[in-house]
Amino acid sequence: MHFADGQVPAAYRRHIGWKIAFIGCIGISLAVALLVAISLGAANVPVEAVAKSLLGLATAPRIDAIVWNIRLPQALASIVAGAGLAVSGAAMQSILRNPLGSPFTLGISHAAAFGAAFSVMLLSGGVMSSTTVNAVTITSPLVTTAAAFAFSLIAAGVIIAVSRLRGATPEIMVLTGVALGALFTAGTMFLQFFADDVQLAAIVFWSFGDTARASWQELGFITTVTVCASLYFLAHGWSYNAIDAGDETAKGLGVRVERVRLVGMLVASALTAVIISFLGIIGFVGLVVPHMVRRVIGSDHRFLLPATIIGGGLLLLVSDTAARLILAPHVLPVSVLTAFMGAPLFIWLIIRGRGGCR
Repeated sequence: MHFADGQVPAAYRRHIGWKIAFIGCIGISLAVALLVAISLGAANVPVEAVAKSLLGLATAPRIDAIVWNIRLPQALASIVAGAGLAVSGAAMQSILRNPLGSPFTLGISHAAAFGAAFSVMLLSGGVMSSTTVNAVTITSPLVTTAAAFAFSLIAAGVIIAVSRLRGATPEIMVLTGVALGALFTAGTMFLQFFADDVQLAAIVFWSFGDTARASWQELGFITTVTVCASLYFLAHGWSYNAIDAGDETAKGLGVRVERVRLVGMLVASALTAVIISFLGIIGFVGLVVPHMVRRVIGSDHRFLLPATIIGGGLLLLVSDTAARLILAPHVLPVSVLTAFMGAPLFIWLIIRGRGGCR
């Protein structure tokens, strides 16, 4: 940008205004999608009644129960998880300067799956029971969640330790993540080979990402971690812009590249680990959403990060609503739908050109 007679050029103001308008539009879309998502289900609730219930106005007790006890926690969990996974993916892609940066490519999701399988097999976390609501339920979810979280952090810790040993370059981090992904996948297959029928079913059941698992308490914890991590990423948007221009350029601008890279990776990994541990594996959100948003408003992280946060929440909320309705009365795990949608969409983005895939 060049100033003309001390004034900000009109073209630049229009450029910035378009980005802000886009963020505002997807924010409004998210609010509308939230009302629609709560209204749709086995028992249809009018959108007007949903709005009244959320505003605390007088409605039927049955509607309040449906809204506050069943659908609102799941809808908010979708928004928060989508926002957290998307901003983690955007941060990883910038930190690693690699368009494939995501919890999957760095092995964090594979580590969480291994932790859950380890809990089911060796920590008695996979005892299951049938209920009228769910075909199977893991009766020791706390143990399973803790094990998945611990192994996710172990994976992140190994990546950071190797990076500190050999230098925090994008190549070292990505290659270490790929190796860890293969290692944890092999470990999960090893445990599955020796599992009995019940344990095998529990392992597979946990791996299906499901936003309905989160209670209000768990949602509060996930939201706190997501908000803190998002604020950290937003505060370092300028540093990520500088890193995009190259490590030497960023260092010349006073950015401590290795420190920003290591701390950013730690924050993104911890955020991903928290979400996966409580909700299971939900793929492609962290990979696809940053690319979709980048195609529209570019790579300026001052706007890319907030748009990615809102866009991730919107995408996972819409996907979760569709997963609940598409095979009703059966509920399809949202992770299955995101994988079905994400893979073709990512291929389409690749075919359209490098404009969206830096």
